[in-house]
Amino acid sequence: MNGKLADFRELTLEEMQDFLVQMGEKPFRAKQIFAWVYRGVRSFDEMTDISKSLREKLDRQAKLGQMRILKMQTSKKDGTRKYLLELEDGNTIESVFMKYQYGNSICVSSQAGCRMGCRFCASGMDGLKRNLTAGEITGQILEAERDTGEPINHIVVMGTGEPFDNYENLLKFIRNIHRKEGKGISLRNITVSTCGLIPRMRDFARDQRQVNLAVSLHSADNGVREEMMPVNRRYPVEELLQACREYTEETGRRITFEYALVHGKTDTDRQIRLLADKLRGTLCHVNLIPLNEVKETGLSGSGRARAREIAAFLEQQGIPATVRRELGADIQAACGQLRLGAGR
Repeated sequence: MNGKLADFRELTLEEMQDFLVQMGEKPFRAKQIFAWVYRGVRSFDEMTDISKSLREKLDRQAKLGQMRILKMQTSKKDGTRKYLLELEDGNTIESVFMKYQYGNSICVSSQAGCRMGCRFCASGMDGLKRNLTAGEITGQILEAERDTGEPINHIVVMGTGEPFDNYENLLKFIRNIHRKEGKGISLRNITVSTCGLIPRMRDFARDQRQVNLAVSLHSADNGVREEMMPVNRRYPVEELLQACREYTEETGRRITFEYALVHGKTDTDRQIRLLADKLRGTLCHVNLIPLNEVKETGLSGSGRARAREIAAFLEQQGIPATVRRELGADIQAACGQLRLGAGR
């Protein structure tokens, strides 16, 4: 052990066992401590079923990473809560707590900022500051549960950042949050969204085949998609959709395509017919998103009536489609509206 304190929110159960053995403790204590970490305790002293002497040793040699809520906004429309959280180094992130009939869900950030540069999205306007650690991704869930007093049983990694740009920390977070000794969240209740980093999609099909995958498509036309999403220059639509088909064949799981409806750009009849032609025969579901306003982009959304028309057309073409339920738009907590910085 070196002079740097081990952060127990960062450790896997196995790493925690190794740490305790090095301290001269029994490895079974790790399961007790791991469970306390995922209950959201902020100090070792709160771990009442371990000895005082061990708690004191942990205080000297380890820590529990902290973040604090700088600001919390509650939607008057639907009770959605948006959190602005400060990390230990002063960086800030946002996460969103949402209530559904099937339970409580949280949208977590995977990076402080983003370097993907999608034109319609607020999250990358200040660029990428840094990746979040697995413990910092987890911490967003623990803080929301502490604030609301309610358990969270569904997770979407769709907040600030591109999750596959922070792949190893993402995997560690998923493995930790799934462990029965911690929160025991079902892999089927976790969704990860990517703008289409093909090599990582292939890795994910092998590494986490039970986790839901969402791909931000937003246009099936290379010209339009490239204008909206610079990542398309590296991974054009044809290559991306082929990778998606490979994913469904490898996992047997359908992909959700996120499709933002931008007035006059992605919602035209030509664009939607092209979308149907490209997706026909793919095991997928299209999630239509009437674009949420981000004033700096100069783009406007199509409206929910147009979204319903498009959903009906896609269904007629044999492609399952729904219009995303809008949550938190009045507090800038909806899709594409999260951003970095405490002053906004």
